[in-house]
Amino acid sequence: MTDTIKTASTTRREFMQSTLAVAGTMLASAPLARAAATERRPNLIFFLGEGQRADALSIAGNPILKTPNHDRVGKEGIRFRNAFCTNALCAPARASILSGRYSRSTGALSNDDLKRPLPSDVPLFTDLLKQAGYEIAILGKVHVHNGVEERNWDYYFGHNNPGNNYANPFFKEGRNGQVGDEKQYFGVYPDDLTVDKALAWLEQDRGDKPFCLLVWFVAPHEPFFRARRHFDLYRDTVIHKPATFDDDLKGWPGKPKGFIDAENKIGTTPTHVACGSHEGIVKDYYAGLVAVDDNIGRIFDYLEKKNILDDTAIVQSSDHGYFLGEWRLFDKRLMHEPSIRVPLQIRYPKRIPAGTVRDEMVLDIDLAPTFLDLAGVSAPEHLDGKSVLPLAKQQDPHFREEWYYEYYEWPNPERVRPHRGIRTERYKLIHYHEDPQEFELYDLKNDPDETKNLYGMPDQAAVQKHLFERLDALQSAVPKHAVV
Repeated sequence: MTDTIKTASTTRREFMQSTLAVAGTMLASAPLARAAATERRPNLIFFLGEGQRADALSIAGNPILKTPNHDRVGKEGIRFRNAFCTNALCAPARASILSGRYSRSTGALSNDDLKRPLPSDVPLFTDLLKQAGYEIAILGKVHVHNGVEERNWDYYFGHNNPGNNYANPFFKEGRNGQVGDEKQYFGVYPDDLTVDKALAWLEQDRGDKPFCLLVWFVAPHEPFFRARRHFDLYRDTVIHKPATFDDDLKGWPGKPKGFIDAENKIGTTPTHVACGSHEGIVKDYYAGLVAVDDNIGRIFDYLEKKNILDDTAIVQSSDHGYFLGEWRLFDKRLMHEPSIRVPLQIRYPKRIPAGTVRDEMVLDIDLAPTFLDLAGVSAPEHLDGKSVLPLAKQQDPHFREEWYYEYYEWPNPERVRPHRGIRTERYKLIHYHEDPQEFELYDLKNDPDETKNLYGMPDQAAVQKHLFERLDALQSAVPKHAVV
């Protein structure tokens, strides 16, 4: 068995090396030739939120939060109403976004061991864009293993702090693949500083080379530190509790013991932000997103001033969602809808009609191939995701009919148990696979709020059996990295 695993790992490593070589050859020929024969390749800007729920946008119908600059991306481009992450945890999700691959394929399974680099045989879409002639930069909260500092960034201004990097923040800065030591910046709001640096980098002369700029915000991650200009925001706003907030008073109907025992409940964890009130958490969370929206607006203003807005593809998304009191929960990790749903919007009028809205299920692993598609660069065959750009032309009911979820980190500060799952357009099965094994099954068509656990009910036996078969098949289809 051990020899088999070693052989499989060696074979896979050889495959990855050959894939990178082939990708480099392709980048040097066909994609560039195709781009040169048509028009200038677009600049690329990627705004990544930190724990931004899919409904944390005014364009998505949020009755309190106003996000005009976020909304502009969707109004003038395409907005996906069913976008999801495949592992609702910061570092694993960001590795999947950069690589187009599931956590079990990247080896990024948790927020632990952030000093270890991502395996060198896991190419990032930015690596491939650089080979294709793009200048690449990443700024803000990187929070991937080693902050991906080992990759050859033209400009780097980032930090790898899991969350407490608001007051007098620390950043590392570097150019041309060389990243310096941490430096502390006093009296600045970190996302404002990130965008200051981004705008300064955009001003640099790069000739005819296109750029790919990743601006990854720290807000609204806990401890929900507000920018000074927003200290009074929402002071008189009434925040209503979610319908399931008081389910604990009813004995957590339908939820397994592992869900009940997890220490991720508002008001139960004294060393955590969760000791605060539900109302305070929601207001501070929203205030952080208003600051993010301000900074997205600053970059829009710059692109318009330079007359390059329509030559730039803008993508806005988030690493994962966030509980804001559903079942009295905060944070993420679990496979329930508030945790796994994320925004995804793309603006690029040369390929995307304004006002396009789609309901197909799209994933974080689709982002890397989408960026490559926007740039006219062929994606390596090993990617788990696929470009979402064809959906800008027409709907595709078969684009994705089911997908696989995974969560590994254990132990963790909130005692959320490792689990895997499958989500289809109608059903969701969650399998807590460590002993004692537990399960949740929901009919999302009739129960979108996941309040009635159908697992084990006789009339659901056929559905349950089918979902387990498909879950096993989906998991088996995802290669497991040698470091896992």
